[in-house]
Amino acid sequence: MSLPVNVFLAALFTKCLHLPKGAIGVIASLPFVCNFLQVFISPFLARHLSTKAQAFFPATVHMVSWAVLAGMLSYIPKDDPVAAGQWLGIWFFVSSFAAALAGVGWNSWIQEWVPARLRGKYFGQRNRLLSLSTVTFLVLTGWALEHWNYSLPVFQVIIVCAVFLRVFSLKWIWQTPAGHPHSRDQTSVLPVSKQLELIKASGSLVAFIGFGAVWSFAANAYGAFYHVFMFEQLSMSAFTVGMLSTLAALGGALSLPAWGQLLDRFGNKAVMTLSLILWQLGNVVWCFLEPGNRNLLFPLWVWGGMTSAGFILGQFTLLLKLIPVAAKNLAIGVYLAVTSIVAAVAPILGGQSLDWALARTSDPLSVYHLCFILQPALAITGAIWLLRVQEPSASSLTSVVGAMRNIRTLSGIFGLSFLVNYVFYRPQRR
Repeated sequence: MSLPVNVFLAALFTKCLHLPKGAIGVIASLPFVCNFLQVFISPFLARHLSTKAQAFFPATVHMVSWAVLAGMLSYIPKDDPVAAGQWLGIWFFVSSFAAALAGVGWNSWIQEWVPARLRGKYFGQRNRLLSLSTVTFLVLTGWALEHWNYSLPVFQVIIVCAVFLRVFSLKWIWQTPAGHPHSRDQTSVLPVSKQLELIKASGSLVAFIGFGAVWSFAANAYGAFYHVFMFEQLSMSAFTVGMLSTLAALGGALSLPAWGQLLDRFGNKAVMTLSLILWQLGNVVWCFLEPGNRNLLFPLWVWGGMTSAGFILGQFTLLLKLIPVAAKNLAIGVYLAVTSIVAAVAPILGGQSLDWALARTSDPLSVYHLCFILQPALAITGAIWLLRVQEPSASSLTSVVGAMRNIRTLSGIFGLSFLVNYVFYRPQRR
């Protein structure tokens, strides 16, 4: 529910509150803004709080923000979409900022106390359970919204149920042993100027950051409006859209092991490029969709889930190889900052351009079709840039958590919700 313009929020924005496209674009940009801003706050929290507290307290604020939304929906002006968008924008900024801090704190905390020898079994089972809960949420939420005709009380009931479950989640976080919360890394750290020199000297890393910026813009400019398009132009129900997201999740989950083997055998760059091209060629179909052929979305989302999984997994593993070990934290920060800023600006420009174009035409389908060609065109062009990256043969890093923040956020837009809570780790060799 917390991801930008997922099935739940897209239905709330379009079916219930009828927000302008510009307002939806701004709201969709806020998680990426918060991914950038958390870089300045997380180190402060790390100095003053244990790792468990870094996860618990922001998560509590996040839960409270959603409880506030349940009550706030009764007072949001339904007859003034602009004012409603402002209310929701302020709320979503607070919620997204708390989620960004909680995500960083949680990933640091859980990898601190899960023994290395058990991580494969533990995270494997955990990720399977989360996939099941995500699919269940998508199906039940879509059915409830459609059955009760997207009435405001239904949205409020769903939020209250989510908050109720989150209370138990926070209780169990607090009861979980914290591992070694006061341990600190005593290794020497290079001065920032030296770390910057290392990053600048790494031409492949700089090229990969440039590719990440191009991809972030391509994916986010109109990525937030695919669900809006399905609701408004294709007249699809929330249940059907939820089923599409489920199909994408299943396709991605089933294909991940095969993509992992290809990445190990042929390297990240080549497999990522192939995966991205196959994925984006399928996305060209969006430029021809209309109510009469909307059933094409079912195989399209399965194809998207299967083909995109290799690219998303490759992004993570390739970044592991490119980051200089002596400047890993700063390199992650630079990568996250650049891609977050681009990802934040893109949906704002996309929403404003949609509002401008839709106000000047009587054929909204053509407007959407024209806009949806941007992602495949830019992404495939970016693949050429990706081929310029020189990929080392091995990596000495064991995990990079912060760099996954934008990938996790993007996964919800493309229906790959199983990746939202996926914990990436390097299993211990036997």
